[in-house]
Amino acid sequence: MKIRLYNNRNRSLEDFAPLNPNQVTMYLCGPTVYNYVHIGNARGPVVFDVLAKLLRRHYPKLIYARNITDVDDKINAAAAEQNVPISTITDKFTAIYREDMLKLGVTPQDIEPHATDHIPHIIAMIEKLIASEHAYAAEGHVLFSVASYADYGKLSRRPMDEMIAGARVDVAPYKRDAGDFVLWKPSTPELPGWDSPWGRGRPGWHIECSAMAEAHLGETIDIHAGGNDLLFPHHENEVAQSTCAHGGKVFARFWVHNGMLDFGGTKMSKSLGNVSVLHGLLETHPPEALRYALLTAHYRQPLDWTDGLIEQSVKTLDRLYGTLRDLSDIKAEPVIPESVETALCDDLNTPIALSELARIASDARKADSNEEKSRLKSELIGAGALLGLLQQTPAEWFARGNDNSDDARIQTLVDERNAAKKAKDFARSDAIRDQLAAEGILLEDTAQGVRWRRA
Repeated sequence: MKIRLYNNRNRSLEDFAPLNPNQVTMYLCGPTVYNYVHIGNARGPVVFDVLAKLLRRHYPKLIYARNITDVDDKINAAAAEQNVPISTITDKFTAIYREDMLKLGVTPQDIEPHATDHIPHIIAMIEKLIASEHAYAAEGHVLFSVASYADYGKLSRRPMDEMIAGARVDVAPYKRDAGDFVLWKPSTPELPGWDSPWGRGRPGWHIECSAMAEAHLGETIDIHAGGNDLLFPHHENEVAQSTCAHGGKVFARFWVHNGMLDFGGTKMSKSLGNVSVLHGLLETHPPEALRYALLTAHYRQPLDWTDGLIEQSVKTLDRLYGTLRDLSDIKAEPVIPESVETALCDDLNTPIALSELARIASDARKADSNEEKSRLKSELIGAGALLGLLQQTPAEWFARGNDNSDDARIQTLVDERNAAKKAKDFARSDAIRDQLAAEGILLEDTAQGVRWRRA
């Protein structure tokens, strides 16, 4: 079964085939660690985590890198405001980011390069660009000469005047052309900096990713992923730098971009004040429900983020875990159903894959024989594993972070209610039911008896 991906490089759906099946490479632009990330920043890691799982089924030797941007003007500003070294800021928020990704079920990538660990690689790449006359030094800065690269703008399909306006470039006297962008810039004494042939300074944002990808994945990578908000200028500039530094070699064979999260049709943006911080959402909602919600729309399309979407995701997972709970006595080993893999191989169609997950669970609830129940349970947990879902036990899911002692108390009340019903003490039975309902505990009648779950 072939994997098909929409390649923004050519604006078309294409069969994916790596340069080297024994070393498939994928790079995802990671966070700038100066603060908590918002839920929109989690869509890419979740979506491309599913892609990584799928790729590993076909190409076990995948090398997946997601970087950490730990030197940036936003980081400098946060450190100056708090009067601490930048490492105090970046270490804190890198740790939080890793923790939050794990809660979302995102498998740690193979490589996590940090920009500050790659200053020699960055300087070496800039020197190549200067030597090949694709970059020039001016007043302590080094800038990429956009005019030197004929294909600039090809990835984003933008004319030069639009790119200059969109990039909000700084029209500085040391620039040869308004669209030229910074590879290296000088640092004042109070700012972090490194020695270089052009004086003490720090790298521009774009060159960081190019150098890190080269250092760990080579001059040409199979897949470069990221949000479509990075298409220009970041990815456009990466292509220009890397192609010119590598003598015209293709930088990334496939460019795969996820869409943005919307609030009521409006793009999530800090400037609009409609940002939902991921760390806070993880404290108030089941993390798996957030992951499920992020997969409900096709990755290339915008996703309307609402409280209702989260609530519906919780209810859906209640049904799925409820099915697994009802099948707890049935033995099964994970098997990935063909219908789910087919959906994911078709440009990572997670909505279809999720609908197949629901269908399998529905069939399992209606199955008569243990043999059929075992087959469907195997498919349910196998499909869940490929999507990064259903990896808890039903008891863990329904506990919702509550301690076991409370679970035991609730089960005791449920058992007492069952006994009261058998004894026809309906007043006591109704009283317990009302008490549990007031606590947000819902009772469900099943073939295996009364089950409970938290609303």
